[in-house]
Amino acid sequence: MQKLSISLYLKVKDALQNQKGAQSLEWLGIAALLIMVVGIVSTFLGGSGKGRIEGVLENIISSIEDQVGK
Repeated sequence: MQKLSISLYLKVKDALQNQKGAQSLEWLGIAALLIMVVGIVSTFLGGSGKGRIEGVLENIISSIEDQVGK
């Protein structure tokens, strides 16, 4: 378990030192936050706006993929 933790730490540390890696991690964090917010909102809507939210999520994810891929 400790070896796994150390290897993950080293990978994240290397990615943060690399500017592209750091930017990718930032975009992934933003995407995760947006997905959580949309999930909470969809829970409160109870399915009435589910199709709309799925469309928005797909647009957000494709946009982030385009930005990270550059």
